[in-house]
Amino acid sequence: MKTFVKFCGITDATALADAPEEDGAIGLVIGVPGSPRNLPIPRATEIAAEVPSRLEIWGVMVDPTLDAIREAFEGIGVDWIQVHGRIPEGLDRIEYHRIVPSVPVPPGGAEVEPPTPPEDAEFRRVHLDVAGGSMPGGTGATPSWPACARLVDALPGRKVVLGGGLTPENVGEAIAHVHPWGVDVSSGIESSPGRKDPDRMRRFRAAVRAADGGGHA
Repeated sequence: MKTFVKFCGITDATALADAPEEDGAIGLVIGVPGSPRNLPIPRATEIAAEVPSRLEIWGVMVDPTLDAIREAFEGIGVDWIQVHGRIPEGLDRIEYHRIVPSVPVPPGGAEVEPPTPPEDAEFRRVHLDVAGGSMPGGTGATPSWPACARLVDALPGRKVVLGGGLTPENVGEAIAHVHPWGVDVSSGIESSPGRKDPDRMRRFRAAVRAADGGGHA
């Protein structure tokens, strides 16, 4: 099985030239003013319109309001919304099924206990990220991979996306340890905060393919 790849924090449509080739997604940070990857709604809409049809579009939000979620789905055209923090009440059934809760996992080693996964099995996808950051993604910090692996085992049948501190250099090891359905990268493919590096993007894709048994990193 090919590992799903999400390149998050895209701020410029030119970066889409080095997007995941297939089985992947582009992540747009929306409504997080403190993030160097934050996009105003008009800019997010412009970039979303340029995303190749083979790729999913994910909105990444922190404590979003119901109106903000609906704007992302209906106005920007995202396929999924990765929510850090509180998920608002009032979502209709279709909206609810397209929410991906982000579960904060402590950094550290094998002794770290995995957090409690979302109880609602209707969340078909779950995102894992390092705990303690004030903004989603892009911190470069790495969660406990053993804790992530135990959480993956606790969620059979759910599609778990591993984020937090992934790079072209360590993503193969992360896949081997955690066995996630997908991986999510932001700062690990950047030359500076918010600026994607084409070479690191290509190397990350190659490392995932190698980990899947499809080539050399």
